[in-house]
Amino acid sequence: MAVMQKEVVPVDLDAAPEVDGLLVGLGLGRFVRDSVTSPIGRNDAWAGLTEGGTDVFVKRLTGGDADIRARMRRMLAFEEYAAAARPAGLRRPVLLGSDTERRVAVFERVVDAENGAQLMVDEAFTGDHAHEVGRIVGRLHATPPPNGLDLDDEPPPFPPVSFLRGLPMSVYVGSSAAELEAWRLLQRDAVLVAALERLRESERAAPRVPSHCDFRVDQLLMRPEAIYVTDWEEFRLADPARDVGAFAGEWIYRSVLDLVTNRGDAVFTDVEFTHELIIERGAEKMRRLLPLVEAFWRGYISARGQVDDTLPVRATAFAGWHLLDRLVAGALSSSRLSGIQRAAAGVGRSAVVNPEKFAVTLGFV
Repeated sequence: MAVMQKEVVPVDLDAAPEVDGLLVGLGLGRFVRDSVTSPIGRNDAWAGLTEGGTDVFVKRLTGGDADIRARMRRMLAFEEYAAAARPAGLRRPVLLGSDTERRVAVFERVVDAENGAQLMVDEAFTGDHAHEVGRIVGRLHATPPPNGLDLDDEPPPFPPVSFLRGLPMSVYVGSSAAELEAWRLLQRDAVLVAALERLRESERAAPRVPSHCDFRVDQLLMRPEAIYVTDWEEFRLADPARDVGAFAGEWIYRSVLDLVTNRGDAVFTDVEFTHELIIERGAEKMRRLLPLVEAFWRGYISARGQVDDTLPVRATAFAGWHLLDRLVAGALSSSRLSGIQRAAAGVGRSAVVNPEKFAVTLGFV
């Protein structure tokens, strides 16, 4: 579905006969083996040409059985919703077919598109891009499902408040040393834990609208004439603040990563990073990228119209959680937390604990 920038040697198709089986059943023909790559992601994936000449993206969902079934159900529910409700301007890769039992889905591949994450890294993600993305998300949130369409309305599991009190044994034994360090860092912060509990409570009281619920810039495929949104496995009726906050969180996190780069600097020298210098450079980097968040918000409001009074505060808190979630996710393959990971967590904590103050900084006014 998504044209990813990072690709690896394909997952062995001979070990996944259900992939070619579905392609043949759809009348597309088998994958042409030397055309296939595997975009990196949480699922098994293949992108390439079929013998019938169709450029496709195939994903095979991975994970626990219950999780796979739920994600497959939500992904297909989104397709039903999008076809029936037709949110204005919302484009997604065309679903060509699926096999629920074998957890495989085939999409028409969006070719000649640039991935939003790559544009971010290349500093080519513009204010116009951000404004249009905001309009797309706003239209999604403003378009209710047709009567009779049953959508998941269970809040997503993250932030996992129960994990902040203690990790399940299955999670504990499967975690790296850095992951355990990250969870301890969060669990020992009583003020942060209380703020995350308040966020989950406010989410339960918030209006629920059609939402992506796993929104990141790497799920945007950018063409000059259109932007496509991919990966709808977490789609459901949910607090709109999640999607808004996720976009903001992506750019806050980018600004933290840029602390040790010369991106946006007129002059950069190799210096020792004192606490004061980190604060100074962090503010500079954030000021440089926050106009993109402001452009997104303007686009969002122009398409969504009136929003509930506390959405900006909830969105800011979810932006903060986005950075804390990156802390845990980034620790997956590490032996210890890096200074940058800790810096990102500190910024995220500030947004979660003081969202009313931080919302003004983000331009959610």
